[in-house]
Amino acid sequence: MDSNLYTLIVGTSILLFSGYLFFPEKGLIAKWKRALLNNKRVKIEDALKHFYDCEYNNADCSLASISGSLTLPKDDAAKVIDTLQDMGLITNTGDRFILTSEGRSYALRVIRVHRLWERYLADETSVNETEWHSQAEEMEHMMSIEAANELAAQIGNPIMDPHGDPIPSTKGELPQKIGIPITQLNEGEFAKILHLEDEPSTVYAQLVAEGLYVGQQIRMIEKSSNRIKFEANGEIAILAPIIANNISVNLIPDSKNVVKSFKKLSDLSVGQKGTIVGIAKAVRGQQRRRLLDLGVVPGSEVKAEIQSLGGDPTGYRIRGATIAIRKKHASQVFIKDIISE
Repeated sequence: MDSNLYTLIVGTSILLFSGYLFFPEKGLIAKWKRALLNNKRVKIEDALKHFYDCEYNNADCSLASISGSLTLPKDDAAKVIDTLQDMGLITNTGDRFILTSEGRSYALRVIRVHRLWERYLADETSVNETEWHSQAEEMEHMMSIEAANELAAQIGNPIMDPHGDPIPSTKGELPQKIGIPITQLNEGEFAKILHLEDEPSTVYAQLVAEGLYVGQQIRMIEKSSNRIKFEANGEIAILAPIIANNISVNLIPDSKNVVKSFKKLSDLSVGQKGTIVGIAKAVRGQQRRRLLDLGVVPGSEVKAEIQSLGGDPTGYRIRGATIAIRKKHASQVFIKDIISE
């Protein structure tokens, strides 16, 4: 090969490689720096959320709790805490760390994005409920607060996420925590589920597998140091107390507000309507997702409109559309407030 040509090829290769490394914004070095900054930002925002959760739940934050929450070695967690202090986002009171007003505002912005995105996933997509939290964990670091506000307007400015957590307002306001753990109910008492804790994911997956959801009526049947047994929309659920403590409820003191027995969607005659209160936990996987996608969700009004010649399936009017549901599936949907027109 001609030496001049060889020199030209080598020189061009070096220039191209240098460009690949050092090109502004798109070069490998620029991308690497952005990745480092983004990773640092994620740690900062996750730490702020942890501090806010401690504050909201009247718990103390410590180096150990930060290390555990962020799954970081204590030395790295200490560096994150130092960074937060240098940024004026937390302060040390001597025996514990607390958020400054700036830190609290920042944390609430991140929490607002997270919970709005969970609400969006729950109401507008077919994403499984066990995936809402993990997807929102990613989006909270990517979506601007302006984009979050636009999303909020698009989905009707919700005030609660699908787990029962309040969504911070645009002004950074958040209601005080309400409700009691289900384990504090006495046997025979009725209550409604206010909140299902979605962390850790393994615990939340167990609650979902039991068919539990926010707004569901429950009745305490039996409780001991080994198990909590209660009725949820007519079905029995049994949980270990450590799992049950992830459920917050609101006591129903007036028996007039208690639904004594639940009817099934299959009980509706043509012309009758009712309100959906839940789907049997026996309905799982694709069939459960299909019903949810069709609008068979708690709170939706449903009306039996037409029945096939053979009597099965029946056409039900839900959320402005008529859908056909077979009797074996309709018998696994609970309803209340049946009205004949």
